[in-house]
Amino acid sequence: AALTVRFLTRRFIGEYGDMEFIYSHNLTVDGREILFHIWDVPSSQEQAEEGSSEEKRIQWADCFVLVYSICDRASFNILPLKIQIIKAAKEGQNQEKVPIVIVGNKRDLHHQRMVSSEEGQLLALSLDCGFYEVSAAE
Repeated sequence: AALTVRFLTRRFIGEYGDMEFIYSHNLTVDGREILFHIWDVPSSQEQAEEGSSEEKRIQWADCFVLVYSICDRASFNILPLKIQIIKAAKEGQNQEKVPIVIVGNKRDLHHQRMVSSEEGQLLALSLDCGFYEVSAAE
């Protein structure tokens, strides 16, 4: 949620509840107007839901940004399964590669780091995903 709000408003808000939101946002990229629809789902809610809700979100989306905290190994460890589920649902239909980006958040909290940047890069490489480390706060 922090990255989504930062993207939409350029502001950082540190505390969020476990609520699901859909946002719309226009942005000009390379001279083209792009309309983003962002379905922001906290991982705690995602893990508690039935598969049908997750399947609905997967079918709805054209691309995926999966965010983990570099200070939380569990949030990183769940990524391979999530990516496997996404690829099975999306790529099985039309054989096109689905765009997936893995983002390690909280880069500013390097003193609390539990997942190295190299681990994130290796995971992304092994799963054919993009990779970035960022700080929503910065």
